[in-house]
Amino acid sequence: MIGGPSRRIAVFSRGLVRLPHLRAFLGAESIVWRPGRRRARKLDAVAGWGMRPTAGRARGYAAEHDLPYWAIEDGFLRSLRLGSSGTPPLSLIVDDCGVYYDAGRPSRLEHMLNEDPAPELVAQAEELVSLIRRDGLSKYNAAPPVDSGVLPPTTRRRVLVVDQTRDDMAVLLGGADASSFADMMRAAVDENRGAEIIVKLHPETIAGRKRGYLSEMPIPDGVRMLDRDVNPLDLVRRCERVYTVSSQLGLEALLAGVPVSCHGMPFYAGWGATADRLTCSRRERRRSPLEIFAAAYLRYARYVDPVSGERCCARRAVDLLATARSVNEANRGTTICLGMQRWKRAQLRPFVTGTGGRAVFARNGRQALRKGAGAGDRILVWGEREPPGLSLLESRTGTTAGRVEDGFLRSVGLGSDFVRPFSLTVDWQGAHYDPGRPSDLEVLLAGTEFTPELRARAASLRRRIVQSRLSKYNIGRHLPPRPPAAAGKRIVLVPGQVEDDVSVQCGCADIRTNLALVQVVRESVPDAFIAYKPHPDIVARNRRRGGDMPLIRKFIDADWSGAAIHDCLSLADEVHTLSSLTGFEALLRGKVVATYGGPFYAGWGLTRDRLRFARRTRRLTIDELVAGALILYPRYYDWESDMVCDCEAIVERLAGRRTRSPAPADAGPLLRPDRLLQRLGRYLLGWAHA
Repeated sequence: MIGGPSRRIAVFSRGLVRLPHLRAFLGAESIVWRPGRRRARKLDAVAGWGMRPTAGRARGYAAEHDLPYWAIEDGFLRSLRLGSSGTPPLSLIVDDCGVYYDAGRPSRLEHMLNEDPAPELVAQAEELVSLIRRDGLSKYNAAPPVDSGVLPPTTRRRVLVVDQTRDDMAVLLGGADASSFADMMRAAVDENRGAEIIVKLHPETIAGRKRGYLSEMPIPDGVRMLDRDVNPLDLVRRCERVYTVSSQLGLEALLAGVPVSCHGMPFYAGWGATADRLTCSRRERRRSPLEIFAAAYLRYARYVDPVSGERCCARRAVDLLATARSVNEANRGTTICLGMQRWKRAQLRPFVTGTGGRAVFARNGRQALRKGAGAGDRILVWGEREPPGLSLLESRTGTTAGRVEDGFLRSVGLGSDFVRPFSLTVDWQGAHYDPGRPSDLEVLLAGTEFTPELRARAASLRRRIVQSRLSKYNIGRHLPPRPPAAAGKRIVLVPGQVEDDVSVQCGCADIRTNLALVQVVRESVPDAFIAYKPHPDIVARNRRRGGDMPLIRKFIDADWSGAAIHDCLSLADEVHTLSSLTGFEALLRGKVVATYGGPFYAGWGLTRDRLRFARRTRRLTIDELVAGALILYPRYYDWESDMVCDCEAIVERLAGRRTRSPAPADAGPLLRPDRLLQRLGRYLLGWAHA
């Protein structure tokens, strides 16, 4: 059995050695590239790509030096895009006996299936299968759902016949060849008279990267060739029987309750769950589809979180793939990004594009029309900006522009310093900081059914954020302990804002300036110790309109300019704010929050509010607010792994970055040489990739 804490693994394949996180997948202490004879005695095993001919050198070296050979293959939940696109896998198979698709000899998976499964493992598998079916997850996950244009409504039974790529090892070592596909096609027709028979081509064949079997054979009259890539689980749900040689789709069909006929010997055949044309005497037990899944996905496959680079469970891989698939579907089609500053374009692109979606950047509406904007295209603008020609473009496309803004867990460093964001919000109804009209976030908070699982996830996320001392920008100097002058007093933190920012202009009523805010706070809590923290963009001199500090100082007891917001919140008993995100960050930490404007987190029963919010009638818990505002609403993208991901992944990325290289305080002259060079470099990088 594969195991052991300190292993030196030899690798001969360039593609394999370049895989991100290979050491974590193999549990290796080190990877040795193409060792010579003298180094063989210091090795523990040799790894290669399965039983492919290209792995012959690795297998030969292992046999010559009496070393175990570990067969590596992609896992059953691999990635969003196809492997041939260069996308690294979230899961791999590591087999020290054989490999799962080789029916000619035992594999580690076959041994597992001949053992009785643990009841708790089957229960875990049942939960995971439910999630996979809900989110439509498969090995590759970029295909769109099935629509009426692909499968028009019919009263006939549907039967699915699955093609595979020519000379795939799962075919050749699964006891099959080209004649098996021809026999399968005949059987599907003969056994299902009157049914609508559909042939599903392999995604690699549709993409033009590999040849297929059925795609190059004469197809009987009345059989339809489906030459568009669609979500396989969505397709299977619309069929009453599936025919396959050895495709993974056969097991996915079984898990959906669809009968499967196998014309080869895949890993899930021979256990009594399928109708088999071949037999395998080594497969001694009867296994249900769920038991096969438990062994293959939970025991046999290995998973690595691409953000942390560490081994993770199958559930974590499912969560990441579900998030990536959801955003990919939301981005399908064309998004017109109007009036975006050039340096922002590269930062925005991965949040709004996908395998079936593109972004078109234009300075104004007329330029967008010249670039081909048309009916049904989405339009995005930054914040409350109204680029020239916006109304013209909206009328031509028949759509209303959405608003994009920085997310609530953005980066380590200021956006105004051109630091790339790890999160953005896209709102198609309004803006989360404008209480004058509904927004996607407000509707989400008002109407979402927050399940116990989602609330528990939010509680765990909230604890991790606080433990990691995270905020929106994650900058600032450390504050000393509680000030002596605050002894016996409540400490009230007043976060300053950029006064001409749209969040102030749209979200505030009678109080719109930092000076007016500290005046009213002093009046409401005359005996409190009031600490004022100017906005980091003001301290960094990237923005103006932060208020008149000499006048503000008359009403406060301490100026916490440049301090880390987590330290400020740790010392504060209360936070009084216009509409700053600091109020939300204070709620995460269990602090009392008073609002004088209309931030997204006000009006839900968690804050003391000066304004009234007629539409916000629901009472939320803090974890329901976190679930909506941090889990469900924003989009997250990890620049290091080049992957759309979820909030938990970005929390770990930000925590790691903050620990490895703490950001400088948000104070400092704008023209300081090192800071100026950093800003210039980020600006030019964004411009070059726009």
